[in-house]
Amino acid sequence: MQRILPTVLMTFALALPVGAQSVIARDGWVVIDTDKPFATLLDDTKAAVTANGFGVVTQAGPTAAARKRGIDIPENQVIGVFNNKFAVRILNLSVPAMIEAPVRFYLTEDDDGTATLSWKTPSFVFAPYFDEADADLKAAAGELDAAFQKIAQAASN
Repeated sequence: MQRILPTVLMTFALALPVGAQSVIARDGWVVIDTDKPFATLLDDTKAAVTANGFGVVTQAGPTAAARKRGIDIPENQVIGVFNNKFAVRILNLSVPAMIEAPVRFYLTEDDDGTATLSWKTPSFVFAPYFDEADADLKAAAGELDAAFQKIAQAASN
C-alpha cells in the first residue's frame, strides 16, 4: 500500500488542470500586469513589435498541444523578437552573443483572465558577453532595452 499511494496521488495530480502562476519580477526581468485578456495582449504585442521596426522571429507555447493531450493549462506564449540591423551589429561585435537572439517576450494568462507581459532585458541577456566584446555590445543592448520597453508599453496600454 505504501508503494501504491504515491503512484495514485501522482496520477491524480497529473490529471488536474494546471493553475495559472504569476510571473514575478526577478533580476534582469521586467513584468507588466495588464487588464487585457491573453488573446488581446498577444495581438497587441505582435502589432507593437511590427510598429516599432522589429519582427516576430519565433513564437511558441505549449497550451494548444497540451489541450490536444487532454491537459488544460493557462495560455502562454514566448515570442522571439529581433531585427536584422541589431543582428548584424551584434554578430560583428560578438559571434557567441548571437546565441541569445532573438530576445523574447513572455505572455502568460492569469487566474482572473487578464494577462502579463514579461521579458528579460536585452542588457541582462547580453551581459555575459560584455567583457569579451567591443564596448558597442553594451550600447546595442541598451538600445534594445529602450526598444523593448517601448514595444511593451505600446502592447500593454
